[in-house]
Amino acid sequence: MDFPLLDRYLLEGTPPKEDVIAALLRERPEAPGAAPFYEGMKMLGSRTPDLSLMALRLVLAGKKADDASVKGFRSIVERARKGGGDADGAAASYKEALE
Repeated sequence: MDFPLLDRYLLEGTPPKEDVIAALLRERPEAPGAAPFYEGMKMLGSRTPDLSLMALRLVLAGKKADDASVKGFRSIVERARKGGGDADGAAASYKEALE
């Protein structure tokens, strides 16, 4: 499943987090285990940690959001956000992690 707004935020840091949170709360894509993330976002709003959004993205892809998975995914997101020569490779790794 594609979530272009969330993916763009995680990979590029745009649009503003509050826009991403509002869209996710409005649409609430269904996935087993996603409900607690939405409750957290409802309480925290734009203060929702990026790490929570990364874990939610894994859950929305049907993946486990355990410590190892989230840490590995965070590493990919950090590489992508740095830009430079590794950004394309990081974006490819991002897509692979969600398959």
